[in-house]
Amino acid sequence: QVQLVESGGGLVQAGGSLRLSCAASGRTSSTYHMGWFRQAPGKEREFVAYINMSGLNTYYADSVKGRFTISRDNAKNTVYLQMNSLKPEDTAVYHCSCDRNYIPIRQGRGAYWGKGTLVTVSS
Repeated sequence: QVQLVESGGGLVQAGGSLRLSCAASGRTSSTYHMGWFRQAPGKEREFVAYINMSGLNTYYADSVKGRFTISRDNAKNTVYLQMNSLKPEDTAVYHCSCDRNYIPIRQGRGAYWGKGTLVTVSS
């Protein structure tokens, strides 16, 4: 069993930056693939970024590529999402997810999910 808790959300102006954190407890997160997802009001949840167990492989949605960076610190059981050049369309609740396998994460079907942290970008 893994518990995920996101933090770091808030209100920021367009062009600003935020860093989200996802702290994992329970089974060590270093054995899990991790991903960030977001859900805007009235929209379906969408994939944002993925990182593998070692942290050496990452993958991003086209909408955030070049602006967001996912990373992890396995010693701290924490995954981060550095978000730069934020746009109003990035406004959403951001969730992290983990799974022992890659495919469920990429398909948004990870075994474990956090409750999310709200990011609001004003224009």
